[in-house]
Amino acid sequence: MTARERRASNTLITQGLDALLVFKQESMYWLTGYDTFGFSMFQCLVLTADRRTALLTRAPDHGTALYTSNIRDIRIWVDQADSNPASELQHLLDELGLRGGRIGIELDSYGLTAFNWRHLEAQLDDFVDWIDASSLIQELRRNKSPQEIEYIRRAATLADDAWDAATSLASAGTSEATILSAMQGAVLQGGGDYGGNEIIIGSGPGALMVRYTSGRRHLDRIDQLTLEWCGVERRYHAAMMRTLLVGEADTTHQAMHQACVHALVACEERIVPGNTMGDVFEAHARVLDEAGYRHHRMNACGYGMGAVYAPIWVDWPMFYADNTLTLNANQVYFLHMILLDREKQKAMTLGHSVLVTEQGCERLSRSNLELAVN
Repeated sequence: MTARERRASNTLITQGLDALLVFKQESMYWLTGYDTFGFSMFQCLVLTADRRTALLTRAPDHGTALYTSNIRDIRIWVDQADSNPASELQHLLDELGLRGGRIGIELDSYGLTAFNWRHLEAQLDDFVDWIDASSLIQELRRNKSPQEIEYIRRAATLADDAWDAATSLASAGTSEATILSAMQGAVLQGGGDYGGNEIIIGSGPGALMVRYTSGRRHLDRIDQLTLEWCGVERRYHAAMMRTLLVGEADTTHQAMHQACVHALVACEERIVPGNTMGDVFEAHARVLDEAGYRHHRMNACGYGMGAVYAPIWVDWPMFYADNTLTLNANQVYFLHMILLDREKQKAMTLGHSVLVTEQGCERLSRSNLELAVN
């Protein structure tokens, strides 16, 4: 058993739990190395307080579990018309001696749909005493090991490489598809992985969406291009965000960019062990509100970075008002400053990933904060 599994099992004992039903793919990966997108179907990793693990999954992931993880007790539920994997899980729990036990469940998980939960709840009621333990592994994952930090540093380098590729290509007449291909190619050619969601790219009026949408356009002679992307190493993400201007930078864009720089620096100054997530958001809000952008900013200014899976690379927790969670050394976060002026149809964004150290904030990006104009 790994040190992580021991930590998790000890936490189960501390919280008075006999076992945890793990549905988050991030948790499975962190605990055992199990690396798959098979969580889109029913699967569950059982971790017991006495340090046993057992995986219930489908046949296509049997080999994947053996190849990527240290799990050796692998059970397969069979795809057929009357299959009920929730019932199979109940039998597994019974076999592990957990009938009547106190069981934690990762309810807040993409890997446990409402449809599957209704079947599972029917099997578990009157069989075990279950509670929501969605945050148990989540809390343990928050503080990164030296190896995890090295993966994220490498991911940050790949993110910078992707930005360099974008700035070398973005000009009037260039297709968003060309830029998108070059950015993803830089990450993959550097030995990295796909991100937990698509690279966000939007130009012209699409620069205000800050979401990926299908369909590509060509950059105009005067244009704005918003990008949000990640470098990814071994599933560990390091996000960046920029709005690049094509042709010229008018006074509105320049002022918005200056405000984003000031807000980002103010947030970095609050990235100190002992401060709260809310303290960081307050710095973001104060700077942008004083600059006159209260109605153009977001209600959050970043979130955790780690090893995450689709459909999104956002990791817990998030910087928003009055969040009392405390910052600790060896945590990694993405800070994003986003201003969207819908009346003027102007966008400006600026962001990168940072490491919390005992001394404060360390930027993981080598890229400067200057306004990019091609």
